[in-house]
Order: sequence, then structure tokens, then C-alpha cells
Amino acid sequence: MRAVQCQAAVRGQSRTHLHLLLLLLLYVRQTRAYIQIPHDFRQPPEITTQPVSHTAFSLDDVYLTCEASGEPTPSFRWLKDGTQFGDVLQGSGTLTANKTEEIRFYQGSYRCYAANELGTAVSDLVHLITEPIPTLAKEKRQKRRLFEEGMSAVLYCNPPKSSVTPKIHWMDMQFSHIPLSDRMTISLDGNLYFANLLVSDSRDDYTCNAYYINASIILPKEPISISVAPSNSVVKNRRPQLQQPSGSHSSYLVLRGQTLTLECIPEGLPTPVVHWERKDNPRFPTRAKKLNFDRWLQIQDVSEMDDGEYACTARNSQGSVTHYYTVTVEAAPYWTKRPEVHLYAPGETVRLDCHAEGIPTPNITWSINGVPITGTDLDPRRRVSSGSLILTDVQYSDTAVYQCEASNKHGNILINTHVHVVELPPQILTADGLVYRTMSGQTVLLECRTFGSPRPKVDWEILESGPALSNARMSQSTNGSLEISDVTEDDSGIYTCSVKHSNLTITAELQVLNKTKIVDPPQDLRVVRGNDLVLQCKYTVDLQLKYPTIQWKKDGHKITASANDDKYTEYHDGSLKITDVQMMDTGIYSCEISTKLDSATATGSVTVQDKPGSPHSLELSEKTDRSVTLSWTPGDENNSPVSEFVIEIKKEQYGEAGRWEEFERVPHDIKHLEIHLQPYCTYHFRARAVNDIGTSEPSPSSESYSTPAAKPDMNPENVTTVSTDPDSMVITWKELERRQFNGPGFKYKVSWRQASGKGPHWRETSISSPPFIVNETGTFIPFEIKVQAINELGGGPEPVAKIGFSGEDIPLDAPSGVSVSELNKTTVIVRWSPVSRDSVRGHLLGYKIHLRRKGLRVSHLRRHLGKRGLDRQQDDERRVIKVYGQKEEEVVSGLQFYSDYTVTVAAFNSRGEGPHSQPHHFSTPEGAPGPPALLTFDSPSETQVTLLWQAPHKPNGVVTGYLLQYQENVDGSMSPQQVESIDLPAVTEFTLSGLNPQSQYSFYLRARNTAGDGEPIKMDGATLLDGEPPSVINITTGETSVNLSWVPGDRHRNVPFSFRYLKKSAGGVWEESEQVNSTQAFYQLQGLHPGTSYHLQILTGNTSYYWDFQTKGPELPELPSGFATQGWFIGLISAVVLLLLVLLVLCFITRSKGGKYSVKDKEEGQAESGARTMKDDAFGEYRSLESDNEEKRSISQPSICGESKRSSKDSLADYGDSVDIQFNEDGSFIGQYSGCRDPHVHAGHDSSGTTSPINPNMPPPSISFPNSVTGILGPN
Repeated sequence: MRAVQCQAAVRGQSRTHLHLLLLLLLYVRQTRAYIQIPHDFRQPPEITTQPVSHTAFSLDDVYLTCEASGEPTPSFRWLKDGTQFGDVLQGSGTLTANKTEEIRFYQGSYRCYAANELGTAVSDLVHLITEPIPTLAKEKRQKRRLFEEGMSAVLYCNPPKSSVTPKIHWMDMQFSHIPLSDRMTISLDGNLYFANLLVSDSRDDYTCNAYYINASIILPKEPISISVAPSNSVVKNRRPQLQQPSGSHSSYLVLRGQTLTLECIPEGLPTPVVHWERKDNPRFPTRAKKLNFDRWLQIQDVSEMDDGEYACTARNSQGSVTHYYTVTVEAAPYWTKRPEVHLYAPGETVRLDCHAEGIPTPNITWSINGVPITGTDLDPRRRVSSGSLILTDVQYSDTAVYQCEASNKHGNILINTHVHVVELPPQILTADGLVYRTMSGQTVLLECRTFGSPRPKVDWEILESGPALSNARMSQSTNGSLEISDVTEDDSGIYTCSVKHSNLTITAELQVLNKTKIVDPPQDLRVVRGNDLVLQCKYTVDLQLKYPTIQWKKDGHKITASANDDKYTEYHDGSLKITDVQMMDTGIYSCEISTKLDSATATGSVTVQDKPGSPHSLELSEKTDRSVTLSWTPGDENNSPVSEFVIEIKKEQYGEAGRWEEFERVPHDIKHLEIHLQPYCTYHFRARAVNDIGTSEPSPSSESYSTPAAKPDMNPENVTTVSTDPDSMVITWKELERRQFNGPGFKYKVSWRQASGKGPHWRETSISSPPFIVNETGTFIPFEIKVQAINELGGGPEPVAKIGFSGEDIPLDAPSGVSVSELNKTTVIVRWSPVSRDSVRGHLLGYKIHLRRKGLRVSHLRRHLGKRGLDRQQDDERRVIKVYGQKEEEVVSGLQFYSDYTVTVAAFNSRGEGPHSQPHHFSTPEGAPGPPALLTFDSPSETQVTLLWQAPHKPNGVVTGYLLQYQENVDGSMSPQQVESIDLPAVTEFTLSGLNPQSQYSFYLRARNTAGDGEPIKMDGATLLDGEPPSVINITTGETSVNLSWVPGDRHRNVPFSFRYLKKSAGGVWEESEQVNSTQAFYQLQGLHPGTSYHLQILTGNTSYYWDFQTKGPELPELPSGFATQGWFIGLISAVVLLLLVLLVLCFITRSKGGKYSVKDKEEGQAESGARTMKDDAFGEYRSLESDNEEKRSISQPSICGESKRSSKDSLADYGDSVDIQFNEDGSFIGQYSGCRDPHVHAGHDSSGTTSPINPNMPPPSISFPNSVTGILGPN
């Protein structure tokens, strides 16, 4: 440790002092050196407390502070208005008043000087204003001022004049503030302005209170009394006018840093809305805000950019007015560069830079120890250039306090700076071997602070790289430190700092790490109140830096997650979850990732949105009998702009409680609404606000407003007569709603008189509701009628009379001259002569044409039909055609061909139709017949098709025969068409021979008469195809049986086959069923063992198919071998049971009527009655004997079981004693045959056609029989 001493010479004297102003004690990891302060060390003076300008109301307020530091302790003196004031002060420079002097003696400009042996410091220039305490002159109590409702008014305050602006409060006698609004506002001058007056504004105690803060006094003015009388007429709305400021333009001069307030106070009715805008810039400064119900625009901390044009527009429903403001911004002087305090060695050049700005541009002057340089001896070593003071070849005698002062018309500013001339040896104050760790991309400062006078110069070098300053990113500061900007990993290494012309050297190590980054910063989010949100803040840090600190902040305040509060949840990846966000959660959120070396910060915002707050402060103004103006104040928008307001209304009338209903929606910029009202009603109003989130809760209800009763405004509409009695008139109308009654005692006054004949006198009566009946009027007499709404205050507008009629009666006369003219075969024109107007006895609505079709033409049918057929043709068809208006002819279409018709015509009115005209008879000619009613077919062989049909339902004449057309479909294309003409009209069957086997054909059949060929009926069919056994079988197992079903091929011939089945267990042998037909579609194997697996096989010729199945239930144990299990015994028992059953069947059949079943008879029966539809249960089931017998009784009886020879091609005896026969849609036979048959006999090509498998799956029988029995009876 060593002490550094220096000597200083005082101008003109040989005194020696130690001058040392910069005291530096540097602590590093290893203390290299420090400077020991000598006991006789001295400092120049420095102002520590500046005096402040103010206004003094008493001698106690004369108090100017001035404090300074220095060694030796400085003394103080004051200059007032540029001359010495008072004595020199020691210890403290605070200036107070002498109690013997008057206060006005102290008014002036003051400056304080603090001096010791090393120089003189100077304070700011301050101004002291003196004035007496404000007092109120004696005032006479003002007379009560009278106003009319809706007028504007101003209540003047006029506080006592003072250099200090008082704060104005308008209060009542109970010292409560007068409630202010956009209608009632205080101006900057303290006056109270009313845009429009309400009756409720009447009071006697409007008191202006002026509060002078510096004087600590409140001066209440005399109370002002006003009386607002309600208007006797409708209050007229007025367009806005400005009460303050006056005129259309005003100018303002404001200084930089001050606060500017522009005011715009309008009057008008309704209360105007004020809108501010900047004319030369669409955006307001962020420092601008609207105050006093938008009547003030205040800009804080004014800057030069606020200079420009502003405008205020006041607008209401009647118009608008605009005032323009020119704002000029100037500035008192302010510093842009201050001189620095340094140590200088003798012979150096000193440059003290002192720059200031202002509007206008300030003037810069320099002083030494408070004496202007221009007033001292000229020294060639001193000069002033562009505001800077330059001292060359400084000596110890130049040590002093220098003052730089800037001034313009708006004020001045002064700054003191010290110049120290001293000589000291160089030192490096920074410790050796420091390690600097920084992040890439940052700027790092490698310190090499030195001390000495003159200032030591240093050089920096990079180990193994050379001078550091050769790198453009590296620079050296005046204190010797090395600054490296935008560092990279390549900058890591050892750096050396050396003092020139000495052996002083230190080293430093630089380590560059990866920069901490936020890769997923928080976003600007909008969220609806009550939801949750997550703010992302994912980051990366250098691997050498572990455990970074994550800190979230809201609006600059730290957020702390708590285990007891789940409001905030911080995740390891830096994300922050906010639960159940509320409006208070709106703000700016920042996340800061901090390590030991750096930090990264990212910000986002959260805007919580909600339904708007309810409007409030509802007021009713401009009240009249029929209207009122509702105004309201919007609530909080909750960060989602209000798009509209919903005005709701509740009406109470006639003692009935009303309900709230939506009245109108208005845009968001409308804050008042004129509402038209109905008389004799009490109204309540409320408002809601709407934004994108939803609709607010309703506002509190306004005060109620009741309108007086009045005469009805309107009369009922739709006054008419609806008479039904020929001797009376019923007058009716649409009733008015209760809200349209306008007052008590509401009724309808009904007036009537004959339109002609009995004089102009009106007859009238009053009733409460329609209808009103006038009796003994006569039939269809015209009357003048009118209905007027009336109440206790009088009647509504005079109604206009309308023409009504008494009741109608049916017409008396029938039309005459009915004739019919043919337009085409099914359309005619019916003409008639109208009835006379008097015979109608009412309003003629039109005519009714009664058309009766008596059937086909009889004269021609007698030759072709017998009496029975003729009776069937005499169907009676009737039509009534209404012809409205005065028409005398009508086209009637849709008539039937070849028919006899009778037509009559009758007039009709609202009462009914009159007598019919004389009947007129006419007939329609023959037309081409309709298509045959039914077409089916059968294919008795591979080359034949038999077609069956029925006659057309609409022969449209006499059928003379049929035309048959057919063609073969070969590979999707049609062969040439063949034609067969059938000239016998009674024939309904035809067989085509010589067709190709197994081929598809299309058949077209038309009926013919003398009018031509009719429309065809079409059918596609085919000759029979070869059959095959089923390859796909559906197996349904039971305990002792299995149901086998399949789908026969469409139009395939019947193929016989049998089932073979084998029990898989040891000792099983193949068993075979009886022969089954491929068209049968169902078969049941019985007598199986429960829970047993079987093989199933189909045998037919050389074709075999295999399946496996297992019966249900538990497997039965094998019985021990005995005679009961021997085959001969089982066969014997089966034969006996079979014989008994056969005998039972024979006995049952002999009791019924016998006979053979004739296929031809049944075909004829079906041709007579039409094709029978197949029953749903006719296929896939075995019919019982009882059901078979019922069928036999209805048609015919087959032969019993036994050997039967085929007596004809139509006999079905070979198929057993039970037969179920039906027709397919194409006319071919379908059926199932069961009974005794030879299992070796195969069905030939002349067997029945294919069946349709409608219900192939049958339930298993309840009782099991051997297969041989099932072959005879089938299952029960």
C-alpha cells in the first residue's frame, strides 16, 4: 500500500495544497492498489440543494434553500436582480425574510453563490413572487335566475386573481359535490356549464369553492340559485353550439415538457357528443387522454412532435359544430451534452463540451467561479467554439469551477464543472488474471482501468494473434478498457493489457458461451373470461450453464406460483398456465430466462374479453305527451368493442303488469334515443350492450314515465259484412289492440244506412267488440256502413263509409242454352247463357258444371256383351267443375273414350247454388285401348312359352283382338322382332313354339280396336335351363335334427339328389336320405344324436359336395350292445310304425272327398280371377294334412299315395297325396310335393317349374320322426 501525493499552485501565491477530486477505491478478486486520502485533502464547492421558484403569501413563505458541499466548508452569498443581497452566510445558504421588512421587498430574481479556496459554484436562477393572501370581495346575494327547460346556462365562479391557479369545486350547502356529466361540466376557468337544463337542475345552493393550495385557504363564493320551469310546449331540439372556447379557431403556445389541456364545451339538445381528432396526423400521441366526459383533451409531457392542428366536433341529432386548435410547441433550454469532470496534467489541452437545445435556439455563455469569461482578463489559452470551452497548455492555476449557462426567452439553465490540473504516476487498477465469461452475440468489456496524470495509455494484444485493435469489432475506451462487440466463439482466448512506456501489464481470459435463446416466446392472446390459457416460453441454454432461472412478470411485477393457489402453474419448459382468467389478468406478460451470464426476455400480452358491462346512468329528457329522449352512459367494454346497444321497454297499461321487450337496436356510437310513446301508458326503459362475446346484463331500470290519455289515433280496419241470414246484415271488423285504445271507456261506434231509397239518416250504436247484427234488412240490400273507435276523451278520425250488403239467398234461375262442342276425343267446350243479376240474390261467384259419365256407349256394346257384361259397364262417374266469375263457357278435359255423358250448369253464390239447367247429353268417340291388365307366362318345354293375360281395364271401345310381338335377347342385343296377330278378342292365352332352348325373350302384347293398336304390356322371360344340385347349403343344427336349406337356381329345372351323412365317432357308417328335389329349397335330417359331429355329403351323378356339422346338446353315452340296438330289431319297429301311420293317413283321406287334381282346371281358375300371389309361408315349409285338405276343397283333390299312372300331361298324381301349387310372377308353376314316391324315380323335363325361396329356413319340428316318416308327412 502506498500514498499518492500531489502539489498544486495557487494563482499569484506560493501556497502548496494536495488537490485530488477523483477518489477511487477499486475492489477486485485480488486488491492490486488503492489511493490513500491525505488528511489535508480539499474539495471545490458543489451545490447539493438548489433554490426553487415559488409564490410567497407571507414572510414565512420567503424561504430560498441553497446547500453545498466542499472542503473547506464553503460560504454563501445571494444576488437579487443581479446585485448583492444581504450578508455572506456561513454553514448554510438558506435565505429567509427579515420580519421587519414588507413582503413585497423580497419579490425578484435570485441566485446563490457557494465559494471556498478552490472556486465558486453557482445555483440556478429562481424567481420569488410575493402577493397578499387571496380574499373575497363582499358580494351581494344573486337573485334567483329563471330558465326554461331545455335552455343552456353558465354559472360563473370568478375566483380572486392570483399567480397560483386555484382548484375549483362546485358544491352544495352540505359540502357535497354537484354531480357532473357530459350535460353539466366545469371548464378550465372554473365556470359551470349546462348543455341543456332539466327541471331537476333547480336548486338554491350552487356554490363555487376556490382552493388555493400554496396559501392553504378555501374561498366559498355566494350560492347561486336557479329555477328551471317545465316547457308548456314541446321542447325543441337545438343543434350544438360551443360555449367554450368561442369562435371557430384558437391558438395555444406550450413549452416542451409541460401539460397541455384543450377544452371543448358544447351546448345543445339532445346533449352533444364530443369527438377529438388531429388534422395533420391520424394518430394521437400515447401521452394524450380524454378527461371531463371527453370535454378536455390533455397531452402530458409535451414534445415538439405534438405541434400541429387539432379539432373538436360536437354532434347531436340536429347537426354538428367544429372548433380548430393550432398548437405551437416551443422549448426552454435543455441539455443535450454536459461537460465531464476529469484530471488533467499540466500542458494538456482541455475541451469542455456544453450543448443545449431549445425553441428558440438558446445562447451559450461560460463563467469561471461565477465570473463571465468576457468579464475577465483575456487569456489567449482560452477560447469558446460552438458552445465548447477549449483550454490549451493548462497549468495548475487553471484548477477552478467553470459554469456553462444556456438561455432563451423561456428561461435559462446552468451547470457547474470542475477542472483539476495534477501530475501522478501511472497505475493499473484492474486485477491480473481475471476470467470473463460471456455469451455469443453480446458486447463484453475487458477492463484495464488505469490511474495517473497525465492519463496513462495502454495497448491490448491477443495471445498468438497480435494487436486486438486490428479486429474491427474491438475498440478501446478512454479509460483503457477493451470493448468487443458481437462476440463469437473465435474471440475466446488470453488478452494482455500493457501501459505504454512502462512495465505494467495484466492478462485476462475470455470465454464465449452459447447465447440463451427463447425459441417459442409468448404470443399476444385474447381469451374469454373464465377460460384457461397457457403462455409458451420454451428456451435453450449453453450446456455449461445449468439450472437457469425462469421468472414470469405481469406488467413488470413478478408472478409467483404457489402450491396453495392454482391460479398460476409454471412448467419445466418455461410455460405458464393461468387458470380461470379474469379481467384483472389482462396485461403484458414477460418471461425472463436468466443464467449466471445472460438472460433472455420475451413478452406477450393477454387480453381478457368478456361481455360488456351494463350501461348505467339512464336519464329521461325532452319529455312530451308522445315522446321522450332516453340517454345512457356505456359500461366497460371489457376489451371487446361494443357493436350496438339494445333498448328494452316495459309498458304497463290498464292495470296489467308489463314485460320487458326489445324495442330497438342502435349503433355503438349513439348514446341517446328519441322514443315515440303511446297515450295512457306507463313506461320503463333499460339498456344492454352487445359485443362479440355476448350481451351484457340489463342496466338498472330508468325512472317510470306515464303518458296522458288521448283520443284514439285510428279506426278499425277491414270493416265489412259477412251476412248469412237473408233478412239480416252482420257488420264485422278487425279489432284494435288494447294499446291502441289510448284511454279508458273504449268502444266502437257502428253507423249504417241504406245506400239508396230510404234517406240519408244514419243509425248508430256503440258496442265493445264485433260483430254487430242489423235485423229485418231484406235480402241482399246495399248499406253504407262505418265503424269509429271512441273512448272517454272522444272519437278517432272520421271513418270513410263502405258499402255492405245484407244476407244472400240461393239463386232463383237456372242457366239456359247449354251446349257442348268437341275439341278432341276427350275434351269439349261447355257453353251456357247467364242468369239475370236479380235472380242471383247475392254476389255471383260463378257457375258449377255437373258432369255425369253414365258408362260405355250402350248402342255398340249390346252386340258384343251380354246383359251381365253390360251391367258391369254402367258405372256412374260424376264430376263438378267450378267456373268463377262471369264466364259463359269452360273447357272440360279428361273425359273417357267411348262414353255417354250428361251435363248440367247451375249458378252459385256464397249462400249456395241455384237450380240446374236442362240436362244435355253427349258421347265421346272410340280411342285406342289401354294395355292388357295382366301378362304372365309358363314354359312347358325348352322350346315353348305359353302366355296368359287379361283384357285391358280401359278398352276405350270394343276390343277386336291382340297383337303379340317378341324377340330374343342374344348376348345383350335383340334379334329381329317376330309378330303374331290374334284376331279373337275373347282369347287370353297363346302358346309360342319353336323357340330356342335356354334363351331369354322379350314379349310385347297390345290390344286392338277400330281406333288402332293400344299401348303394349311388356314382359321378359326365358325357356327352362338345365338344373344342378346346390353347392351352397345353410346348416342349422338342433339336438337330434339339422335343417338344410339352399337357394334354387332361377328358372333351373328340377334335379334329384340325396344327402349322405356319417357320424365321425368310431363305428359310424354312411347313411343316406331319401331323394330330394333341387327346387325344394329345404330338407330336414332327423334321428341324429345330440352333441355329435357328422360328415355331410351330396351325391348326384358324378358330383359330390362335403360339409361338417355338430348337433347341439350333451353327447349321449353309447348303450350296451343288445337286441334293442340290433338293426333287424330297429327295422322291424320302424316298419310297424310306418304301417300304422300309413293306415291312419288312408283312413283320414277316405273320409274326405276324393278326386284328381287337374292342372288345367286350376290354370283356368287363375286365368279367370287373375294370378294368385304366393303366400309368405307357401315356400320352404311342409304343409300339414289339414292345410292340404283346405286347399283341396277350394280347388280339387289329388290322388292318394300309391302307384298312379299319368292320365294326362296335366296330372300331378306322381308327386304324392299332398300338393301345394302356385304361380310365379312369370306364370310358371311353383310348389312343393311331399308324399309317397319312388325314391328312384327322377323328375323329368315335364315336371313343374322352379320355385321362389321366400322362406327357406323353417323351425325344427317339436316331435322327431324317422326320415322315412318325414318323407311322407313332413314335420309337424
